[in-house]
Amino acid sequence: MNITFRFIISLVVIVTSITFFSTYFQVSEEKNKQYEELNRRSLLLAESLQEVFEPQLERKNYQELKRLVNKFGNRERLSGVSVHSSDGMIIAITTSLEPANQLITSIAVESIVKGIDIGKILRVGSEEVYQYSKPVLRQEKIQGVLTVIHKTSYINEKLDNIWKQTFLKTLVLLVLISLVTLVLIRWGILGPITQTAVWLKKIRTGEILQEPTLPRSKLFAPIAKEATRLAKTLSQAKTAAEEEAKLRQKAESLWTPERLKEYIKTRLEGKSIFMLSNRESYMHVHRGQKIEVIKPAGGLVTALDPVLRFCGGTWIAHGAGDADQEMVNNKGQIMVPPEEPSYTLRRVFLSKEEDNGYYYGFANEGLWPLCHIAHTRPTFRSEDWFFYKKVNQKFAETALEELKNVDSPCVLIQDYHFSLLSKMIKEKRPDAKIALFWHIPWPNPEVFGICPWQKELLNGMLGADLIGFQTQYHCNNFLDTVDRVLESRISWDKFSVTKEEHTTLVKSFPISIAFPDVFPDKQPPEKTKQAEISPLEELRIKTRFLGLGVDRLDYTKGIIERLRSIERFLEKYTSYQGEFTFVQIGAPSRIHIKRYRDFLAEVEAEVERINWKFKTKGWRPIIYLKKHHSHEEILPFYKKADFCMVTSLHDGMNLVAKEFVSSRDDNNGTLILSCFTGASKELQDALIVNPYDIEQNADAIYHALNMETEEKTSRMQKMRRIVKEHNIYKWTADLITELTKIGSEYESVIKAV
Repeated sequence: MNITFRFIISLVVIVTSITFFSTYFQVSEEKNKQYEELNRRSLLLAESLQEVFEPQLERKNYQELKRLVNKFGNRERLSGVSVHSSDGMIIAITTSLEPANQLITSIAVESIVKGIDIGKILRVGSEEVYQYSKPVLRQEKIQGVLTVIHKTSYINEKLDNIWKQTFLKTLVLLVLISLVTLVLIRWGILGPITQTAVWLKKIRTGEILQEPTLPRSKLFAPIAKEATRLAKTLSQAKTAAEEEAKLRQKAESLWTPERLKEYIKTRLEGKSIFMLSNRESYMHVHRGQKIEVIKPAGGLVTALDPVLRFCGGTWIAHGAGDADQEMVNNKGQIMVPPEEPSYTLRRVFLSKEEDNGYYYGFANEGLWPLCHIAHTRPTFRSEDWFFYKKVNQKFAETALEELKNVDSPCVLIQDYHFSLLSKMIKEKRPDAKIALFWHIPWPNPEVFGICPWQKELLNGMLGADLIGFQTQYHCNNFLDTVDRVLESRISWDKFSVTKEEHTTLVKSFPISIAFPDVFPDKQPPEKTKQAEISPLEELRIKTRFLGLGVDRLDYTKGIIERLRSIERFLEKYTSYQGEFTFVQIGAPSRIHIKRYRDFLAEVEAEVERINWKFKTKGWRPIIYLKKHHSHEEILPFYKKADFCMVTSLHDGMNLVAKEFVSSRDDNNGTLILSCFTGASKELQDALIVNPYDIEQNADAIYHALNMETEEKTSRMQKMRRIVKEHNIYKWTADLITELTKIGSEYESVIKAV
């Protein structure tokens, strides 16, 4: 519906509404006026007839009374006349009124009883009439009642005519208004707007650079002014871009670990980064008589561990390994990674009650399903909220202890587990530069309003100087939520929130991986080559085509829908039965939560059902590997797969997509990617699908397996270029840049004071 049509419809609705209500009041007034006039005429007629009827009534000349009522009952607008005795018995009535004599008599009796004139509207057959009964008095004694009955149809006809005339006038008026409005909008508004749009397009594409010729009326003066500024800005930007391009020919443009290290050293003036997250980067677990070090599954560790490896600092996290406490010093610290220690891991240990309430309860039964549109009801319990606050406070105290001797520390808080932490730290250390990065989606205000403690969460988050989200859409949702819930000042130009004299910048930072070395902990080349062969041989996979899914076993990842897409693909393209195998790697997660246990059972049942449906003696379509796999174990599958399916139902980013792209240094393979992931905004050369559309997914698999080599290479090269240029080092640099800008502004204000 275009703006012209909406504008005309609005005018039509407004004019029609006003006309309707004004006509309604006009008709009401006219109706009252007509009945008042009818009552007055009935009184005059009754008084004049009384002089004729009274003598006959006194002499009880009933025959004459009957003749008179029939005589007077034939007048225009008069339905008839009746005469009743003093005891209410009917003496004479116009013949046409005889069917309604009982109703007429009841009103006449009421007039006798009350001793007053009574006028009422009643219905005789299908006709509405007005009855006026007047007592006939002689020497103040009631001799009888004279009743005059008028027709009212002429009143209704008059009122109907008013409505008809009004309708015709309104119709003509609306046609004229619509025509005039159409002309004014087309010539006076849309014309100049279209002219401006065409000019701006030419400016954007570089066809012209001169100022626009726009209407200089008051209506368009602001647009003309801003368009002129835009022309100058674009010209300056083009010049700057050309200069930067020349510089890039001579200088390194790709963000590398070394470049980031030097950059952070300069920006932070030699200070370290303090990272806080629920999940630790390295975990110590008992394996029989030995203690082993494992790297927990999840995109957060994959993305951020390389940053601290090269830049140093302190990572504060929950010590969840059953041997974690045995390996730390008396301050809860340990240097990691084990093979080449480069940063400090500070572990925070939680009780079972704290872990259940804070992590499994509020964070993952409450906030996780709330923020992911995956049709799982969030659960909020007051006891979980209590432990969530308690654990946030425990992490705040640990962080403050680590920050004790550092001036203006740089603190990076990760994810939804610590929405209260920023404010807790800021209250004690206002000089700290704090960034909170929210890795998962942020829902719209209506959805977030489900949370009983939404105000406390938002207030806690706004303690940060910078809040980062994966996409601009999530930033918009966050600001909408703050605007709806809290008393604050929001700048949509700067994307910031000011509350209690503290300003928080809100910006999107799409997170990435450490391209090209996505798995910095992988084995040397000779061992890696051997590892590429052994997992496939070990599983005895003999297939022509190989598909791959790599996920943490979570109901948001679309695994059930993916399996059904595999089923539909084999049903639809039967020639691939026996020739195609899909490997689903799944790391169990949060199994203490019933929904996750149920989901694991659903996945296993679905795999078993589909395999039973299609399997032959030497082949089954789906191989399900339910365990945590190291990066070294996953890499051979990435390199061998014809395609990788990332079909999350809702995901902030999903780094599996970027890991797959980064691993394909042969520029082969195809990525099938859900449109509901943040990664789909960047990796648009993937086959973008709706994970709920099973038919579309099945066709996407067929397309991936039958894609021409040139197209595969072209798509993969473009995606690899994006991941390479926007790697985790650039993400960190962008985050630190924005955060230190805020810090510089803070320090300049302090100095000015």
